[in-house]
Amino acid sequence: MNNNLQTVHMYHQETKHFAHKYARSLGYMDWETQPNPYRSYEGTKKTPLPLAFNKVTPSYIDIFTNNKKKENIKELSLENISQFFQFSLGLAAIKEYGSQSWALRCNASSGNLQPSEAYIISQDIEGIDDGLHHYAPKEHHLERISLAKSDLSLPSNTFVVLLSSIVWREAWKYGERAWRYTQLDCGHALKALEISALMLGWEIEFIPSCDKDLNSLLGFDQKERFIKEEREVADMLLLVRLSDKSKNNTLDIKNLQNALTMDYEGQVNCLSASWHEWDILEKIEDASVNNELHNKENVLFKYENTLLREKTYESKDIVLLRRSAQVMDEHDSNISKSDFETILASVKAKNASVHLAIFVHDVQGYESGLYLLLRNTSHKDKLQMLCKSEFLWQEIKTEAGNLYLLQKGDFKAKAKLISCNQDIAAHSAFSLGMLVEFSSQLLEHGESRYKQLYWECGALGQQLYLETTSLNLSATGIGCFLDDLMHETLGLKGDSFQSLYHFTIGKGLIDERLSTLKPYQNQIN
Repeated sequence: MNNNLQTVHMYHQETKHFAHKYARSLGYMDWETQPNPYRSYEGTKKTPLPLAFNKVTPSYIDIFTNNKKKENIKELSLENISQFFQFSLGLAAIKEYGSQSWALRCNASSGNLQPSEAYIISQDIEGIDDGLHHYAPKEHHLERISLAKSDLSLPSNTFVVLLSSIVWREAWKYGERAWRYTQLDCGHALKALEISALMLGWEIEFIPSCDKDLNSLLGFDQKERFIKEEREVADMLLLVRLSDKSKNNTLDIKNLQNALTMDYEGQVNCLSASWHEWDILEKIEDASVNNELHNKENVLFKYENTLLREKTYESKDIVLLRRSAQVMDEHDSNISKSDFETILASVKAKNASVHLAIFVHDVQGYESGLYLLLRNTSHKDKLQMLCKSEFLWQEIKTEAGNLYLLQKGDFKAKAKLISCNQDIAAHSAFSLGMLVEFSSQLLEHGESRYKQLYWECGALGQQLYLETTSLNLSATGIGCFLDDLMHETLGLKGDSFQSLYHFTIGKGLIDERLSTLKPYQNQIN
């Protein structure tokens, strides 16, 4: 095991929560240093993006069908790229409480701290200069960072999106465990972009890339333009294209670098007045960097999206209505068998890295108990061998996927205890842990796979949020959980499988003290 892989295992163990000891953090909220959730590049050309609130979008169900009609595939234009960003990473609503107000975005984020940033490289799109731009969600505009000085040689009918992360935004609140949440949020953003692309009839492809090349492409190696304590790191490169089945994936990153102007524009804004340093975050960031192409696994796993219901809302309404519930209704937690299976079917897969260990509390037609949604059948024998010997492994006949009842019983108290004593995990219809094949994945694919496993969990979480919203139910991602207590509940020892993200779904209670406003009012009026 190389040094980087040792660091990954060390970080994962050091940042586990235990009942007697949580992962290290400040332990209080230092409001004086709260980071600005909005990155901006000062001194750059801004390209305003037209708002898409009045645009008609397909039914949420329709965007997942494979038989896309040609007339539903939208052209690459300023207006459609604007919609693409608005309904993925843009503002979904403004919340007000007394004199305070804050924005919610379409993409979920731990603590609404929003560590993810997005960039676009475009060519031959009227109204957008050829080159590299930063997407600014607060103003909903593009900030030009580098003008192309020569042909970018992008495949026809495509543009590039790059995602990056600023871990300080999460570290401010969550300390050493923050890197985990940052990667989950990257996964949330990835799935949000994919869903928004589907609304336009477009496709997104993850392009294997060396992190060093991506950081150079985004100008992050130009240290004088950035603030050391607010380190921004490139995560991934995505190719967005029309769903016209003419898949030309030829993309030369070196050519992109050479085509962009060497002197990048703009100085980044300062996000905080001061910082608290966490050495372990720098160590894991450096250790998980990937500079070998063959270690870049595809993180855009396609779900089968088994259709178990009729058309409902427009897709834009679903992404704009997505929320993280703060409280679940313990007195009315029951949901239908159909809704439960529809939610599971939305993430049905055969070869994924993530399984769902589900605490069913109150679902019609299901006994309360511990279940497993197996999303990679090749892992079944291994899990049966490693989990508790007394587990039933009773197969449930459902179109929702390979679902097994492991143990009958009331797991509400256990679910609450595992989720750092949060009632929301017990007062829901069901809660779950995302269980990934861990040590063997890292050994096979290298240390950068650690990030990608979190990305896959985050993407799955964003999908669950949207599917739940489409059924008029509520969901919340849970990053605070007692890692090894979850593993003990399953009978797992060692690190062959690890739980990386928890989730709860039920009927959320609305806080009537809060007002909800439409975002971008200054641009609408």
